[in-house]
Amino acid sequence: MIESIKKLFGIGPKVDIGELIRNGAIIVDVRSKGEYSSGHVKGSINIPLDQLGSNLAKLKKDKTIITCCASGMRSGAAKSQLKGKGYENVHNGGSWMTVNSYL
Repeated sequence: MIESIKKLFGIGPKVDIGELIRNGAIIVDVRSKGEYSSGHVKGSINIPLDQLGSNLAKLKKDKTIITCCASGMRSGAAKSQLKGKGYENVHNGGSWMTVNSYL
């Protein structure tokens, strides 16, 4: 059941997140500003999920983007939203702590 949910939302790295980061991927943390301020991946940018649509100008379509949040659910939704807006190279990194472990 859990694996089915993970597949549905694209949770968890299916690619080498560390390599993507080393190659200059942009890390977008879609948690709230309060959550972000309590800890985040160094160098990440915070765009809360409910504000992602109005902040697309901050993200270039030709860049690799890794989304993250607290558990991987919101970042999965963010990945889907970005893909729907024409961003092709988007990866759900899952929790910000998982992404942070690749640094």
